[in-house]
Amino acid sequence: MKKEILSVYYLRVFAMLFVVFVHTTAQYRHLFTVDSIQHQFYHFMNNFVRVEVGIFIMLVGIVFFYIYRNKSFTSKELYQYGKKRVIFILVPYIVWSLIYEAEQLFLGTRVFSISNIWENILTGGSKYQLHFIYLVVQFYLLLPFMIMIVKRSHLLKKYLWLIGIILEFFFFMMRMNYGWDNFRFVNSLGAFLLGGWIGLHYDEIKAKVTNKKMWTFAVLFLACSISVIYIRYQNSFIEQIAIPDSVYKLLVMGFYVGGSFFFFYMSERFSTAFSETTTKRFKNVASYSFGFYLLHPLVLYQVMNFLPTRGPGLSFHIMIPLQYAITVILCYLIILFVHSYVPFANFLFGKLPQKQKPVWKIKTKEPVS
Repeated sequence: MKKEILSVYYLRVFAMLFVVFVHTTAQYRHLFTVDSIQHQFYHFMNNFVRVEVGIFIMLVGIVFFYIYRNKSFTSKELYQYGKKRVIFILVPYIVWSLIYEAEQLFLGTRVFSISNIWENILTGGSKYQLHFIYLVVQFYLLLPFMIMIVKRSHLLKKYLWLIGIILEFFFFMMRMNYGWDNFRFVNSLGAFLLGGWIGLHYDEIKAKVTNKKMWTFAVLFLACSISVIYIRYQNSFIEQIAIPDSVYKLLVMGFYVGGSFFFFYMSERFSTAFSETTTKRFKNVASYSFGFYLLHPLVLYQVMNFLPTRGPGLSFHIMIPLQYAITVILCYLIILFVHSYVPFANFLFGKLPQKQKPVWKIKTKEPVS
C-alpha cells in the first residue's frame, strides 16, 4: 500500500481558501478609486493568492503520477479510471453547471436557451469558477497516455518539470507569433508536469526538502508575483508597460509554477512540523475541497446579500473578512450536512470519505489514514 502524501492535504486547503478569497475580495474594483492605497492593496492581495490556479493543477499531477507510477494501465484499469472521473468529476460538474444556469435564470441575468446552456456546460461558462473544471477534464483525458509515455523514458521522468515549462512557453510563443489556437490545458503544462515530476520522484524529493530550499523558492515566488501583479495593475488601470510577451510569460510561470513549488515545500514542512491531530484536521477539510470549489459562489452571493459592503470606507475592511469567514464556515457545514445525511452526496461534491466526523471532533488517537 502506498504511503500517503500528507502535504497534499495542506495544499488542497491552501488552494481552497485562496480561491474563495479571490472571489470575496474582487469587489475592490468598483468600490475604490484607482489611485487609492486601498485599491492597490486589495489588487495585490486578490492577485497574490491567484497562485491557487497553479497549486490546483500541480495537485492533479502529483496525485495521479504518484498513484500510477508503478501501475500499468490495463483495459480494466482504464475502465476504472474513466468510471471514477465520470462519477466524481463530470457528474458533479454537470449538476452544478445546471444549478448555476438555474440561478442566473432566476435572477434574470440570462435568457433561457438550450443551446446556450449546452455551450456553457461544454466550455465551463455556467459560472466564473467552472472554467477550471473544463481545464482539469482535458488533463484527465490525457493523463493515462501521458503517464504511459513518460514511464517509458528515464530522461522524460528526470526532467519532466523542465519539459513542462519549455512546452508551455513554446505553445505560448506559437500563439502570440503565429496565432495558434491552442487547447486550454497547454497554458498550464508547467504546473501540471511539475506535479507529475513530484509524484514520480516524491520519496527522493521529500528527503531533500530543506528550509534553505524552501526560502529560495519563496524569494523566487515573491519576486515573480510582485512583478506580475505590478505589471497587471499598470496595464489594467494606469497605462500599458512596454514589456516583451516572452519576458512577461516567464514571470507568470515563475509566479504560478515557482509559487506552487514553494507551497509544496512549505506544506511538506508543515506535515512534519505540525502534530498528527493538525494534519488529520487538514485532511478532514481537504476532503471537501472540490465541494468548496463548486459551492462557494452560491454561498458567497447569499452572504454578500445579507451582509453587503455598503461603501469604500471602514465598512469594506470589516465586511470583507467577515464575508470570507462566514462563506468558508457555511460551505464546510453545508457539505458536511449533505455528506452526513443526503444519499449519493458524491454526485454533488465529488469523491468523499465513507464516513466523516466534524473537524472539531477529531481526536489525536485516531489514525491519519
